[in-house]
Amino acid sequence: MKFIGKYQTLSFNPPKFCPNATWNPTATTFANQSIVGHWPRAIFVTRNNTIYVANKQNKTIVIWHEESVNPTKIIHGNFTGSRSIFVTSNGDIYIDDGEQNRRVQKWSAETNTFVTVMNVNSSCWGLFVDINDTLYCSMPEHHQVLKRSLNDAVMNSNHVTAGTGIRGSDSNELTGPHGIFVDVNLDLYVADCGNNRVQLFQSGEPNGITVVGTKSRYPTITLDCPTGIILDAEKYLFIVDQGKSRIVGSGLNGFRCLVGCCGEGSQSNQLNQPFSSSFDHFGNIFVPDSNNNRIQKFLLMKDSCGNY
Repeated sequence: MKFIGKYQTLSFNPPKFCPNATWNPTATTFANQSIVGHWPRAIFVTRNNTIYVANKQNKTIVIWHEESVNPTKIIHGNFTGSRSIFVTSNGDIYIDDGEQNRRVQKWSAETNTFVTVMNVNSSCWGLFVDINDTLYCSMPEHHQVLKRSLNDAVMNSNHVTAGTGIRGSDSNELTGPHGIFVDVNLDLYVADCGNNRVQLFQSGEPNGITVVGTKSRYPTITLDCPTGIILDAEKYLFIVDQGKSRIVGSGLNGFRCLVGCCGEGSQSNQLNQPFSSSFDHFGNIFVPDSNNNRIQKFLLMKDSCGNY
């Protein structure tokens, strides 16, 4: 796996895999319930392989530097039921705190304190900060995605960027959106869980394009409540297909199951209601395996040259 050009400035790992890349189907448990709490959902891995997990049970952010075996830092906060987390290149941490406190908080790496950066009406089940410092929040309870510029001094400057606020399956509608991803062209990808599809909203366009799902142009796979989405450097998609407890990926020959392909369960080659995923610098996949109360790590087995 390697990184190219303009992707060098991103805080997360935008992988570039070969078409035949494979992952070991048997995962190792990176962290169990004693560390990440009950029903973990939010994870973020940075370019320097620092791993962040929101432990909503203990209201903490657990951090591993350089993939250390044990956590190297724990940040305590006053957030409730956090479902998403995003870390920017300067080390600032954005975390969902919408369930009860109706806000998104930022932990500042410079001051080591939390501040409110967005007011919301419910939980953000997906958070993202794009290359222009615009913060996005997906709100399944309101069937829309909001955004606001972090450079705007006015706190109540939210704008609807996708969805109408009413559930539906038309091109301008969403039903229970979860994970989101914004590429370097400012195009927004939405895991539209309730419609079993992934929608692409090109920058400034109110109508989405179904890129994965039964109504997509090339329907090669059926999804069941997708909740997480990542775009790689070649614009291939990696999707957490929660309803089928698996992760699927696109390539030259359409979609294929990558991990969790043995059905729902608690064995090392199974997942149970995974929620999101994140790549480390080596192309390994980290998955919050929510109903199994653990973080699973799937190792990349083969690179673009066929080397192990």
